[in-house]
Order: sequence, then C-alpha cells, then structure tokens
Amino acid sequence: QVRLVESGGGLVQAGDSLRLSCKASRGRFVINRMGWYRQSPEKQREFVGSITIPHIGLANYSDSVKGRFAISLNKAADTVYLQMNSLQSEDTAVYYCYARTRGGTENYWGQGTQVTVSS
Repeated sequence: QVRLVESGGGLVQAGDSLRLSCKASRGRFVINRMGWYRQSPEKQREFVGSITIPHIGLANYSDSVKGRFAISLNKAADTVYLQMNSLQSEDTAVYYCYARTRGGTENYWGQGTQVTVSS
C-alpha cells in the first residue's frame, strides 16, 4: 500500500506562485512515477504533469501548464513538488498527487489539496 499526503494549497492572486508537496509512504513498494492531476467543478480530472523516479529529470507537462509549472523530486524523502508560477484563475482546482509503482497497473491517489486563484 502506498499512501500519499499533499500539502501547500491555498488562496492566491493571479500572477502569484505556490508550491505543492506530496509525501509518499511506500513501505517496500518501488515507485516508478509520481505526478499531479487537477479537477475543477466544470471539468473532468486533467493531467498536469509527472516525473519518472528512476530517471530523475524526465518530467512532462500538459500544454496548459508548460513553462509555468515545474515538478521536482526529493528522492530521499519520497516527496514530489509542484512549483506553480504565474498562476491564473483557470488554474483553480483541487490538485491530486498520484503514484504508480513498479509493475503496478493502477495509480495511488492523495486526498487532494485546493488551489484557488483570484483574479
């Protein structure tokens, strides 16, 4: 079982920055990939970005956040971060961290953290 706990959400103004954290408690599981999705009331859950664990630095992002958001990893702490810059009202959503284990077929999910951007 993998447990994910997000933190760092909040209310900010347009143009501000915010950093989300996701701490994994993985036991003996090996995590291959961690990342973020988001969901607002008007939309389906949307992919934000992810990073591969065996090859740190291989991150990919959705077009809507590319150039503004960045994912980083503290492998020793089993923690992934989502640095969000130049936030816009369209970024308002609940952000969910996920993890995929080696050989796993499903994602583990965190409880979500609310990000609200006021214009």
